Amino acid sequence: MPFTVTDWSKIEPTEHPGETGTAFWRTLTIGDIRIRHVEYSKGYLADHWCDRGHILLVLEGELVSELKDGSKTTLTAGMSYQVSDFGDAAHRSSTQTGAKLFIVD
Repeated sequence: MPFTVTDWSKIEPTEHPGETGTAFWRTLTIGDIRIRHVEYSKGYLADHWCDRGHILLVLEGELVSELKDGSKTTLTAGMSYQVSDFGDAAHRSSTQTGAKLFIVD
């Protein structure tokens, strides 16, 4: 991948409704790497279980990541998680307060 500078404010967001609330994605794709600046509205709950691997960093707010086995982890600004797309790590996100994230997958 070449050296690339991204001005996220110049990438138009796309809207992704959740089971409740809405996610807004600003997406940059370079080869097979997807890089996103994501904002979840207050009360957001994902409408699906995700099997894709991610590296996720919480920039603002609070995010709850739930695994399909029922376990939940709360992340706040400055925290991250890393998950592979191999194994049994299906997950979904929710937030009561809203959150801004940086995600690479």
